[in-house]
Amino acid sequence: MHFYYLARDGERGICMQPILKTEDLTIRFGGQVAVDHVSCEIPEKHFKSIIGPNGAGKTTFFNLLSGELKPTEGEVYLRGEAITHLSSVDRARKGIGRSFQITNVFPNLTVLENVRLAIQSREKIYFQMIRFFSSYKHIIEEAEHILEQVLLIDKRDAIASKLSHGEKRKLEIAMLLALDSEILLLDEPTAGMSLEEVPVILDVIRSIKETGEKTILLIEHKMDLILDLSDSIMVLFNGQLLADGTPEEIMRNEMVENAYLGGLYRDDIAGNE
Repeated sequence: MHFYYLARDGERGICMQPILKTEDLTIRFGGQVAVDHVSCEIPEKHFKSIIGPNGAGKTTFFNLLSGELKPTEGEVYLRGEAITHLSSVDRARKGIGRSFQITNVFPNLTVLENVRLAIQSREKIYFQMIRFFSSYKHIIEEAEHILEQVLLIDKRDAIASKLSHGEKRKLEIAMLLALDSEILLLDEPTAGMSLEEVPVILDVIRSIKETGEKTILLIEHKMDLILDLSDSIMVLFNGQLLADGTPEEIMRNEMVENAYLGGLYRDDIAGNE
C-alpha cells in the first residue's frame, strides 16, 4: 500500500505504509457524536496540524489516538497494526507520546529530576531512583542534552512547580523526548501562554521537527501559528473531517473558508483576539 503527498517544496513524494492511520474513527457520548467517521493517514516523520474551533472534536480525536478513550466504532493503526484495543499505557510503550492542555509534570521535583525519571522509566530503572541516581551518569547527560534541546537547561535545578506556564510546557515536551516517543501528540502547546512565551515554544517544536526524527501531530485553533510548521493540516468541524491537505491547499479550500475564515470562527482560526 502507498499514497502520495505534496512536500512543502512542491515536490510530489511517495510514502509506503503510514506510521499512523485511522479508519472511520467514531465516538458517541449519549446521543452526541463527538468524532464522526474520521479517516486519515499520517506519514512517518511528518508534521500534521489539526485545527478547528472549540468543540470541533480535536482533543477527543487525540484521546482516541492515545488510548485515553475507546471508539464507538472504527480503528486506529500503528505501522499497519490495529491498536484500537490497546490501553494508553501500551500505546505509549509502542511510541505514542501525548501531551495535555494541562501540564503533566511532577511539581515537587526539579526540572532535571522530572526528565531523569522519564528516562529511567523508558530504561526500566525503577530501583534506587533517588539515593543512587548520581551513578547513572549517562542518564544525567541525556537529561541535560534534552533540556538544552527544549531551551530549559538554565532551569535544570528549579522546582517544577515554580516554573512559568510556558516553561512547564517545555518540560512536558522534554519528558516526551526522554521517553523516546516516536509520535508526539501535542495538544494546544501554546494555550495559556503569554505573548512572549509563544514564539519560544514554537521554536522548540520547530527544532524537534528539524531533527527529522519524530512524527508530530499538533492541535491548534489559530492557523497563523502553525502554517509555516505544518507539512499538512486537517480541519475538524462538528466532529467531522472537513478538509485535509497542505497549508496552501487548506488556505484555498472554499469549505474551510466558508466554515472558519469567514463569519463566526474567523477569530478562532486567524488568531485575532
